[in-house]
Amino acid sequence: MSTTSANPTPLGAVLNTTRAPTGARVVEPLLPDLLLTQEHQMCPGCGEPLAVRCYLDVLAELGVANRSIAVAGIGCYTSFSGTIDLDLVQALHGRAPSVATGVKRMLPDSIVMTLQGDGDMVNEGLQEVLHTAARGESITVVLLNNGVFGETGGHMTATSVIGQRTKNSLDGRDPSYHGYPILIGDLIAQLQGAAYVARGSVHNAGAVARTKKMFRRAFEAQINREGFSFVEVLTMCPTGWFIPTREGPQYMTETLGEVHIMGELKVDGRVHTTEEIHAENVARQTEIEAQLARGGLDTEG
Repeated sequence: MSTTSANPTPLGAVLNTTRAPTGARVVEPLLPDLLLTQEHQMCPGCGEPLAVRCYLDVLAELGVANRSIAVAGIGCYTSFSGTIDLDLVQALHGRAPSVATGVKRMLPDSIVMTLQGDGDMVNEGLQEVLHTAARGESITVVLLNNGVFGETGGHMTATSVIGQRTKNSLDGRDPSYHGYPILIGDLIAQLQGAAYVARGSVHNAGAVARTKKMFRRAFEAQINREGFSFVEVLTMCPTGWFIPTREGPQYMTETLGEVHIMGELKVDGRVHTTEEIHAENVARQTEIEAQLARGGLDTEG
């Protein structure tokens, strides 16, 4: 097998990942600029720290951190208010979009965002986010959606999917009794005041990279005063789902991910239906598999 001077490892060799490779070096800081510490109070396997880091990284990269203000809802993620190096306001349960509206109108040159969970936003504060989007308020609303009230131990929320087992739907969500899940991103995309709407996830590295791009586009929409922007992130909650930690990513894709389809729901004034996004995702995955079969991914573009 051949080697290169830049990479002394033989091409095609299997790397030993039990220890750092020879010559390994840090290429990115371990502690992001806008996090005071990497320690947090989330359960093992929780996806929320990944989502929070994504949007903090984007704010730093866009150079707007010094004029950014976050408004936190009520949920597990509220504990991040003590570790995020941004000006932050605490809102009552579900009221973050209204508080953010007031902040933005008083400080129109600031970059204002909310940080909310599905219980906070879609159960407690549904009217708040819908009216804020309908008015076209120039803020960015962030939803961390795991389909349960994680802070109270896994109760069903308005986004829990049919058949999903929660603390108060032990036999799975029954539409005849509990009703159907609300696809909040799909609703917001229909509103004229919404400029950009997307749904990402953090269940693997590729999904994290794609979600980070969504955050960038959403914050750019606010910077350019295009209107209301919204990013929903599907996150893992093994504790609230009553499953082993390692099964979180797969469970997320097979439950929430099959209903709350990931992709850009509204871009440049065009609304993309769930069916269209699903078809695009299938086509993308088919192409990736074809590239792998040909010997590797095409990273051009």
